[in-house]
Amino acid sequence: MTRKSLTNPTVIFIIILFSTCNQSNKQNQEETTSAQPPNIVLILADDLGYSDIGCFGSEVNTPNLDRLANNGMRFTEVYNTSKCFPSRACLLTGAYAQQVNMGSRPAIIQNAMTLGEMLKQAGYYTMWSGKHHSTENPIDRGFDHYYGLLDGACNHFNPGEERPGEGKPAQKRPDRTWCIDEQEYSPFTPGAEDFYTTDFFTNYALQWLDEPQIDDKPFFLYLAYTAPHDPLMAWPEDIAKYEGKYSSGFAEVRQQRFQKQKSIGLVGEDYTLPEAQHQDWESLSAEEKAREERKMEVYAAMIDRLDQNIGRVLDKIKALGKEENTLVIFVSDNGASAEVVNIEGSGKIGSLTRWTSLGPDWANVGNTPLRYFKNYSYEGGIRTPMVAYWPAGIESKGSFNDTPLHFIDFMATFASLAGVEYPATYNQEEIVPLQGEDFSPLFAGQSITRDKPLYWQWAKGRAVRDDEWKLVSWNNEWELYNLENDPTETNNLIGENQEKAIALQEAFKTWASEVGIE
Repeated sequence: MTRKSLTNPTVIFIIILFSTCNQSNKQNQEETTSAQPPNIVLILADDLGYSDIGCFGSEVNTPNLDRLANNGMRFTEVYNTSKCFPSRACLLTGAYAQQVNMGSRPAIIQNAMTLGEMLKQAGYYTMWSGKHHSTENPIDRGFDHYYGLLDGACNHFNPGEERPGEGKPAQKRPDRTWCIDEQEYSPFTPGAEDFYTTDFFTNYALQWLDEPQIDDKPFFLYLAYTAPHDPLMAWPEDIAKYEGKYSSGFAEVRQQRFQKQKSIGLVGEDYTLPEAQHQDWESLSAEEKAREERKMEVYAAMIDRLDQNIGRVLDKIKALGKEENTLVIFVSDNGASAEVVNIEGSGKIGSLTRWTSLGPDWANVGNTPLRYFKNYSYEGGIRTPMVAYWPAGIESKGSFNDTPLHFIDFMATFASLAGVEYPATYNQEEIVPLQGEDFSPLFAGQSITRDKPLYWQWAKGRAVRDDEWKLVSWNNEWELYNLENDPTETNNLIGENQEKAIALQEAFKTWASEVGIE
């Protein structure tokens, strides 16, 4: 696949302010730091589309993620599972969700150890703030701290019951389970009037980073935000930044994102913009246009606030003197969502009393230049933007990498960085062998090899990718694409490549049988 790799020249100014003795001490300290395993911060967004952050094409203000990208690496072909909880299971275990009891419903992870358990054995201090989308408390799975939502989605301003003086929170149901370390709450009604999920997930992480264990051990911080998953809710001051920004409609914003992706070198000339999967903007009434504008304004505000909070964490790590040897990775658990839930309330879209979803039109924009959405096994459902930043470990600052990666690769990578070997047994039971590959050599400009295909199965979606070939279906009709020549899946080659299609179908059938899919 042809790709322009744009690496901006870096100018380094060195100001000498210390004595020779101090310089020597600093050099010794840096050598000691570089010999230690890196701290790891894994940031997971929820239902964020491929083009929804600035450094992947968006007009949304994300200066903190953009800075990480410009001084780190952007990975352009990284895959999730197209659905929240299976993606999270893959990240946590290094296995396919179907292998660890998380393939069809949120449940207890089985036959595997988690990132928390593995890194804790490697001497890490382990912290998790945010969403789990399972049925077990992460405190029981190797994490020293956990604060957040066990369920899949909640009201961002109040996950629980109505509080005095406020409107009734829009809820699909009010008894979402929440954890603060060992303590579980169902429902969870926050006492703080300024509660907002993204802010409070960060607040707890910052408190933990002040604990003395951080001075003595490498740390692993998993920040699993619930933004920008519906309900669309954001602070008024964040929404105000985007008022009027989306009046040009779906097609114009999508085209602008695609042109930006080309101009920054994120996509090559082999990318074409597929046929739109959104409505004609001019076919909408004035009232419909106003509603769609408001939805996207709030969605953008949620991403803006997400970036603000990532900035708070980055500032804290820098203030602690730990930025140099901290690996920060940002990804999303699936593509932008076309699912629609509308629980009408008395307030405007964006407020506590109203649950509104983004919908398929803006989701098509969010996944630019890819096809389809969350739940689908097409690229728009399964491909995530990925940013990696590690001053001590990434050599080519501001570079792009198009190596195909999958969430099953993260466990193998973190185990390698931590210097531990993944065990064959855990708690005296056999566990699923690692299914992914260690991608840490990519940080040093090297390459990696994968000796077996990648697989997907969720709902009506299925897919298998082997090198440049991808076989994909929705509701049983298989299609075949050559992603090297056709990365946006616009030219179905199954009619003229039956032999390749049959081979990939057989590979999928074998894998499905092995992982228990009927």
